[in-house]
Amino acid sequence: MHWTMAAMIIAMLFIGVAMVASLADYHSLVAIHRPLGIAILILVIIRYVNRKLNPPPEFIASMPPAERLAATISEKTMYAMMFAMPLIGWGMLSAARYPIVLFGPLHLPPILPHSPMLYAFLRKTHTIVAHLFFATIIAHFSAVLFHTLIVRDHLIDRMVPWKVRGGDFAGGPNT
Repeated sequence: MHWTMAAMIIAMLFIGVAMVASLADYHSLVAIHRPLGIAILILVIIRYVNRKLNPPPEFIASMPPAERLAATISEKTMYAMMFAMPLIGWGMLSAARYPIVLFGPLHLPPILPHSPMLYAFLRKTHTIVAHLFFATIIAHFSAVLFHTLIVRDHLIDRMVPWKVRGGDFAGGPNT
């Protein structure tokens, strides 16, 4: 589920940027953005419950305490943003009285009252959280690359369904 959600979230970030940049394709992009956001919300709830029932593997023993703390904080921050972003978007549309169309006649009910001021606040919040989410993803990805390509401590084994062998990276003993 980690990789599926990663692809969905990265797609959502790019669709969001394209929505802002392209008036011609705006309605087509929104038609993808809304149901994808709700799908992410459903999946993050499932993923969170699964994580509570099946905790992830421990961090590797060689990982310094400061890195463990940073990784824990970034994971919790990403979970918070995975919950918050779809809810902020849903609330934003509710406050603007926009219909929240999933597919065809399937609509979500509004979760907030109509309020232009609330809409403006939530729209700005949605944008700010999206930028913070993108920065957190970049930091997460950078840390994984650092551990995989430089430190080579197999931290990536916590995130992939297969085991990565020691010399499989550029510059390793098997290249």
